This record gives sequence, structure tokens and C-alpha cells, in this order.
Amino acid sequence: MNNNLYPNRHPQTELFLVDIFQSFKDDIASMEHPIFSLSKKPDFRIPEYSHNNKSIKITPSVNGLPTILDKDILLYIASSLINAKNNGDPISQYVRFTSYDYLVTTNRGTGGEQYNQMKSALFRLRGTVIETNIKTNGVEVTDGFGLIDNYRIIKEGKNGKALAMEVKLNDWFYNSITGNEVLTIDREYFRLKKPTDRRLYELARKHCGNQNIWKIGLNNLKKKLGTVSPIRTLRFNMKKLVESNHLPEYNISITEDIVTFTRKYPPKEPTKTQIDKAAKPGETYNQVKTRLSVKTGINEMKKALGKR
Repeated sequence: MNNNLYPNRHPQTELFLVDIFQSFKDDIASMEHPIFSLSKKPDFRIPEYSHNNKSIKITPSVNGLPTILDKDILLYIASSLINAKNNGDPISQYVRFTSYDYLVTTNRGTGGEQYNQMKSALFRLRGTVIETNIKTNGVEVTDGFGLIDNYRIIKEGKNGKALAMEVKLNDWFYNSITGNEVLTIDREYFRLKKPTDRRLYELARKHCGNQNIWKIGLNNLKKKLGTVSPIRTLRFNMKKLVESNHLPEYNISITEDIVTFTRKYPPKEPTKTQIDKAAKPGETYNQVKTRLSVKTGINEMKKALGKR
């Protein structure tokens, strides 16, 4: 058993996932920039990040910054909206979902503690204030905004569990969905225990893309991660990660403080040549890309189910 990974808590849901999600999505803007805290304890810093004329400032709620584990709610919503969009169904900034489906889909337990954690995550996502010049779908949102506009409990059980939720997405995140500014991520992401591992996977997925290799200096990697750990701690942790090799999709090596990410297998995202050949009349580049990515995800899931 790998101590760096959670067990696959709900293997029986694979058929459900093929029908509902087809593939999991992450928005490119938050993959690129360190918006979420990597701490498991309340984090009350006011982090500011700037790179290539893009800047972002995150002011926490009274309960602290949203964590990268809180982000699973946005991943769940992004995946469900992209699936609906690809099926030709109408989508909106208001999204309803059952708490149980969210917990199971993101490989969480379904006890009372997990329901409380979900409500705390929603509070942090709502209470945090983002100020940024980063555009999504070509639009810059100039007002300070929360990572979600609001949320409410639609149905609550007798034991106080929030059984059904409604979330209103902010314009910034919703624009990523309507503009198809998302990338497919591996389902194994939800099994990663360490916040830093999740952030490393996001960065590898974003920057490796269709390339076979991505290199970055340790100091620059520290900045992109958004970690407050000293560089020596990051260096030690990277070497441990090299030994365990448990990151989905990517191998990691480190030599003289240069970190190299290489793909374990060919990319799931279609190449530009494949997109050009598959384009139908009237389709945009992003629409073709999303359609091909979804098709690949379905085929891979069906193959996996057939081997069981």
C-alpha cells in the first residue's frame, strides 16, 4: 500500500463516472497560479503573486484561505458543467448537486465529518476575496470577488447533514467553463494525500501539456507552488517524491536544483494536427479539442472496466 495515496474508496462508482463525468476537468487559470493554500491548518496570510504582467492577491475569510482540498468542489462543478455543455444541455452559473455524489466522486468518505468539511470548504470559497488582472475567456473581472458568489443548502437531513447544495459560480470561474479554458486531469488526482503533491500534479499537467518534458528551477517551482516551506524542505520533499514516483501521469527527477517532469505515457489531450483533421464545419478549436478529449476519456474508462 502506498502511504502517499488514499485508497480507492468507491470503486463501484466507475460506471457512474462514465455516464456522468466522462472526464475530470480543472480550470487553467487556477492551475497556473497559486490561489489555494497548501496548509492543512488555518492559513491567514494574504498572498500576492505576479508573473509575466499577471498578478493576483488573495485575502482570506475569517476561517482562513481556501485550501487545495477545498478546490475539489470547483473541480467537481467544472467537470459536471463541461459534461453538460458537451452533451448540448444548457448550463448556468447556478449549479445544484447532491453532497453524496460530490463526496463519492472526489474519493471522500461519506460520514458526518466529511459533510462538515464540505460546508467549511464552501464557507472559505465564498469568503475569500480575489483581486486579479488574469483574464478568463478574454474577460478581466475588475471587482474583488469570492471563488464562488454564494451557496445554500437546498436539503438538510435529520442529522444536520447538508444533502443537496446550490452554488452560484463567480463570473471569473464561469468564464473559464464557457470558454473551454480547462484541461482534463487524471482521476487518480483525488487519491493524492499531500496538498503539495496535488499542486505539483496541476503544474505538471498545465506546463507539460502535449510535451514529453518540462523543466523548472527549484526557486521558480517554489514560487509557482505557493508554498511557504524553505527551499531546503522543498528540495528534500522533491527527492522523496522522486523515490516514490506516485504522481499520476508524470515522472519527476531533480538534478542540481533543476526539476524535470516527464510523461509516463502519451498525453490524453489531442494534438493540433488531430484537432485540425477532426474539425467539423462551424466548430471552434476549443470545441474540437474538448470533444476529442472527452472521447478519449470514455474509451479509456471502458477499457479499464473491461479488464476487471
